[in-house]
Amino acid sequence: MAVRCCLAAALVLAAGVHGSSEQAAASSNMNPLRKVVTLLQAMQKKVTAEGEAEKELFDKFMCYCKTGGGDLSSSISSADSKVPAVGSEIEASEDKLTQAKANLKDAQTDRSSAKAAMAEASALREKEASAFASSKADADTNIAAITKAVAA
Repeated sequence: MAVRCCLAAALVLAAGVHGSSEQAAASSNMNPLRKVVTLLQAMQKKVTAEGEAEKELFDKFMCYCKTGGGDLSSSISSADSKVPAVGSEIEASEDKLTQAKANLKDAQTDRSSAKAAMAEASALREKEASAFASSKADADTNIAAITKAVAA
């Protein structure tokens, strides 16, 4: 600690020699020992402030270390307790997906069979309609002939 203070004092003195012109004018009125004492006091204040800031950061870190472990372990334990529930939900969802796929396949086969039945029924109706049209044409021709014969 004493070596550090002496080294710091020497550095401050060296920096003081190369200081600005305003410092040189103000410090020319001061005693050289007073300069050193003033510089050491300023350095002491600065080091004390840095130490307090560092202590505050260290206290925050230690608080986090003490409480963070508990928080982390509680979140891990809650996640571990959720694992079986999530696993069963996944299995249930997979079962629902399999059932939905089976229902979709059934619906597709029903739809294709319904389309085939509609096509067959349409073809039958067209055949019946053409048969009716030809028999109607024959009936109309016969009616027209009878009407001519009755009129003559």
